[in-house]
Amino acid sequence: MTRLPSSSICNSSLLSASKRKHRTYTTAVAMTPITHSAHAENTGDTRCTVIATISAAAVDAAQRHLHDVLSLAFDHAPGQHAVVVFDTGCDLALALTAAYRHCLPNADFIDFDAVLPQAILEKFALLVPSDLVVLIQSTNFRLEAYRIRVELFKRALKVIEHPHLARMQGQEALYYLESLAYDPAYYRGVGNALKVRIDRAQGGVIDSGGERLVYGSRFESAKLNVGDYSAMKNVGGQFPIGEVFTESLDLEAVNGRVRIFVFGDTAFSVNQPAMPITLVIVNGQVTDTIDSTPEFDTVLANIRADEGVVWVRELGFGMNRAFSKDRTVSDIGTFERMCGIHLSLGAKHGSYGKPNFKRGDGKYHVDVFAVTQSVMLDQDEVYRDGAWQV
Repeated sequence: MTRLPSSSICNSSLLSASKRKHRTYTTAVAMTPITHSAHAENTGDTRCTVIATISAAAVDAAQRHLHDVLSLAFDHAPGQHAVVVFDTGCDLALALTAAYRHCLPNADFIDFDAVLPQAILEKFALLVPSDLVVLIQSTNFRLEAYRIRVELFKRALKVIEHPHLARMQGQEALYYLESLAYDPAYYRGVGNALKVRIDRAQGGVIDSGGERLVYGSRFESAKLNVGDYSAMKNVGGQFPIGEVFTESLDLEAVNGRVRIFVFGDTAFSVNQPAMPITLVIVNGQVTDTIDSTPEFDTVLANIRADEGVVWVRELGFGMNRAFSKDRTVSDIGTFERMCGIHLSLGAKHGSYGKPNFKRGDGKYHVDVFAVTQSVMLDQDEVYRDGAWQV
């Protein structure tokens, strides 16, 4: 049995079945049986000793990564208050909780399944602006109608959110822990350089190995997810990080073909077909496919049924070097940070308004990942050989 430190909120009298009913999930995820001892008994050692498929060395590395995230990206000082809400539903959640215990020894740790929602809300109510909340979730926490991250941001709290961890097991969990490494020189340097190139470009081309997708207009002002919150209203978000994103200023100016090797399926999971699927795009819409699969056909059919056509919107420049074509994880929201290009299919993209699109009207935002051989912005090649060249 895991021993929780005295700073934890964990009343064993609340562990009855009736008290556990407050957990609800956005998607159903199969759980791996856990046999573990997340902390060494009677020693005060906060290192993970045994967590099924994740070694102590991997958790030690995660501790170093999170220390950098907390100090360099979040500027979290030892004297500032922090609350970590966690569950024990999968190995990766256990490993992250162990790592955060090392990095935040004075934080309040709350077992989501051990208390009533009101106890968590009351703990949040005691926080002041710039305090930190960490959410470690095997799926996705829900506190009745309380939208956790949005409400916490409204109160000027810093938030680190780790959702859908149970989707990533075995080797995928190790990739996830690696993806938390924070190199500010890389993320901020390359991220800001990409933004400058994107914002001044008159157009661009994605070469996906013999197929070219041409952007014939300028781009929307690029947005950064690189761990630099100095110019942002909200501090934090979903981890891991590593992305610069935009979209065509004129959606109809996107034409050509692009080969994709992964797409988000109807279960929000990474689906990697046996061979890349080629999308034929005319005036910003997917009009045909080559080498498609029944699962991808279903995705397109669902979009067309509700939105009429399949728009191409987001153009994402993923930067996280822990993920690649050969290093995938099952959670599509995590894999979105993969180093390379991803696009979104469907009318939904809340970051950018368009004259003929009302915010909230679009229902679909399906990520697809391009075989990224080369990326050109105007006459500059900004991606080749699996890396950004800026």
